[in-house]
Amino acid sequence: MWTADFKQNKTPSRICLISALFVLLLLIVPLPAFAQDAGSIDTLRQMGKAFAEIAERASPAVVGIKAENTVTRDYSMREWDWPFDEPLDPFDDDFFDRFFRWRSPRQRQPQRKYQQIAQGSGFIISPDGHILTANHLVGEADKVTVKVGDNSEVEAKVIGTDPESDVAVIKIDADDLPCLELADSDALEVGEWVVAIGNPFGLSHTVTAGIVSAKGRSGFNITAYEDFIQTDAAINPGNSGGPLLNLDGKVVGINTFIISRSGGFMGIGFAIPINMAKAAYDQLIEGGTVVRGFLGVGYQELTPELADFYGISDAKGVVLTEVVEGSAAEKAGLKYDDIIIEFNGQPVEKADAFRNRVAILKPGTTVKIVVLRDGKRRTFNVKLGERPPMGELAGARPEALEELGFYVLDLSDDLARHYGYEGLSGVIVTQVEPGSLAEFAGIKTGTLIMEVNRTEVENTKEFNEAIEEAGKRGRILLRIKDRYSTRLVVLTLPRK
Repeated sequence: MWTADFKQNKTPSRICLISALFVLLLLIVPLPAFAQDAGSIDTLRQMGKAFAEIAERASPAVVGIKAENTVTRDYSMREWDWPFDEPLDPFDDDFFDRFFRWRSPRQRQPQRKYQQIAQGSGFIISPDGHILTANHLVGEADKVTVKVGDNSEVEAKVIGTDPESDVAVIKIDADDLPCLELADSDALEVGEWVVAIGNPFGLSHTVTAGIVSAKGRSGFNITAYEDFIQTDAAINPGNSGGPLLNLDGKVVGINTFIISRSGGFMGIGFAIPINMAKAAYDQLIEGGTVVRGFLGVGYQELTPELADFYGISDAKGVVLTEVVEGSAAEKAGLKYDDIIIEFNGQPVEKADAFRNRVAILKPGTTVKIVVLRDGKRRTFNVKLGERPPMGELAGARPEALEELGFYVLDLSDDLARHYGYEGLSGVIVTQVEPGSLAEFAGIKTGTLIMEVNRTEVENTKEFNEAIEEAGKRGRILLRIKDRYSTRLVVLTLPRK
């Protein structure tokens, strides 16, 4: 019995011991998981506080901007009238033209004036009231007003604009204003957190956060110089001109546009790097205009096929296709077929990036250029010239082209790939003026013009000559192509 009693007494003891250990394990095992969850929540809480601090410090220096402009629209190409004299077509669609508008039997009204009002953002960068914003917001405005915080609106003066980089500087009369510090956008890395502050849809000081999705984006033909920062921080209409900030609360970019199929934000927004904007700002403050460095060369990116042809399959750079007579490049000894692989000690890889690096420098700056010539490295010191206006670079614009209201450039390989025009020839439309004959005829940015009055054109020189000749007749027949179709367009110049 004792033995039995012993066994009976031992069994409950073991059960108690095992139970105690089990309870202890239950108490101990969840602790690391709980600690981990608590740590994650604390990390999120700290991140939220970081965003809150950025918003608190930066928001007072972010302003709302209202730009007003009187637009005169020429209706000589269309005899369409809205039943309620609506000045703008909100749909811009052939279906609505066909079923909801009609030809008016009344006498034409060749011109109409109406007021355009645009709302956007900007940010103060000096205590005395200098504000950076987007050129497309204020560049054509007759009147610009600024709202700082909860204060009433005050009128601003446009100090200078640079359409080629979409940067503008305006100023309000004030002292001791809060202002933002500028960062080094070249040091920005893909994956970094960024914060956008602005006035989307008129909702002042809206704060959104995201990451840097990419750098060096170009090829949109939005501006002449493109080196955009891509971000997924929400950017919507009204954010244009506002700051994109890093986690230190310093400005890394100026929010400028989005890619969207809906008209609203879809996760792809773009900002002008602040280094590019600052270079424009400094010159606009000094003299109201921006002048840029100029090499005087034509070039294209070194593709693997070209590299193989030149026997340098492991190299990257740009190939000079042309050296302009009397240019800085010719004076320094550069020749066509030279391959530029370094610029001021930094490697050259992308054509657009190389163009921006030259243009950001002032005329008279001496730069060091390393090229491959016949497979051998050669170094040149080049004193940059001054870049001519865009119109002079593309050649003089015929009077008829001024009346038509659009600009063209040669169809480069890069543009052909971007728009799907490989194997075709012609000139590509880079800008269409609002209310122009070209806009009414359906010509848009990215349209390829292949013929003028049934004569093929392969470059801007041939195009300008053909337009000038066709303009004498008062009517111009264009064969154009876009992503949908190839069609003929007749443009009739106004009688003088």
